[in-house]
Amino acid sequence: MPDRSSRSRTAQRASRHTPRRARPALTAAATGALAAAAVLAFSPTAQAADTLGGAAAQHGRYFGAAVAPHLGETDYESTLNREFSSVVAENAMKWDATEPSRGQFNFSGGDQLVAYAQQHGKFVRGHALVWHAQQPGWVQGLTGDNLRQAMRNHIAGVAGHYKGKIDSWDVVNEAFEWDGSRRQSNLQQQLGNGWIEDAFRAAKAADPKAKLCYNDYGTDGINAKSDAIYRMVKDFRARGVPLDCVGFQSHLASNSDLSTYRQNLQRFADLGVHVQITELDVGGSGAAQANVYRQVTQACVAIARCNGITVWGVTDKYSWRAQETPLPFNSSYQKKEAYGAVLAALNSAAS
Repeated sequence: MPDRSSRSRTAQRASRHTPRRARPALTAAATGALAAAAVLAFSPTAQAADTLGGAAAQHGRYFGAAVAPHLGETDYESTLNREFSSVVAENAMKWDATEPSRGQFNFSGGDQLVAYAQQHGKFVRGHALVWHAQQPGWVQGLTGDNLRQAMRNHIAGVAGHYKGKIDSWDVVNEAFEWDGSRRQSNLQQQLGNGWIEDAFRAAKAADPKAKLCYNDYGTDGINAKSDAIYRMVKDFRARGVPLDCVGFQSHLASNSDLSTYRQNLQRFADLGVHVQITELDVGGSGAAQANVYRQVTQACVAIARCNGITVWGVTDKYSWRAQETPLPFNSSYQKKEAYGAVLAALNSAAS
């Protein structure tokens, strides 16, 4: 997600690209739900699903939400349980939260979310192993090989702790500028261009089965930034660097230009990687907001290797863009026009 000081700091089809659940075995209830989804996906007389997660599951995708520490709130938890099939922590798995002191790990927040996902049969996205923001203070003064080793150890510690429980990891987050140049973070300045590749190789060693993603914002269309990331992904794929997916945050507005959105996702998918919408929210309201949500959803379901959509929050009430009312549920947990647009697009694609 973009670094803003005001925020809380933040497929192929079903048989081939169904995301991995957060546990080795599903409960009977969850197994039954998946079986029902499979029937819906292939029955010509199937009725439309009535939840976002259920509609996405009809064609082998997840529909998820970023989760903040509000699981004790009844309306928050019931909406999350009912509507979403995947979860990601807003902040609990980032470097400052998981390794506040060097070599001293704290997994309490992440463990709580993973336990919730296991209990409710949901997928888990991991966010984010390496980012220029929200680094603990001890990292910021490191240089050279000392910083490189700290990064590798952090990835090994966190991804290793959650091995087998995470469907997709955002291994590296926001490493490019708008003009396509590398962001001049401490990582770039101290470690040079090789640090991103190094991070992906460390993540692969720590959790070989998780999808490993590069994640960024402002890459929704074909532009200088997405072009630069495309070149990096193409190079990584050619050289066997273990990058499996690209995350498109999609923090949008009701008047966002989506003229090249689908084309952009498709060109990345054509490289053989998964594409995921990872932090979707759309500032605005009414029909204009709903239309953007519809276009994003339609773009994803039209691309075989787009295996999921995550909205950045459950409700406008706790959104980092709360004044822009950017989510499909309002502050009272009522479904908005945007919700109907997404649900219709998912059901239409599955029919």
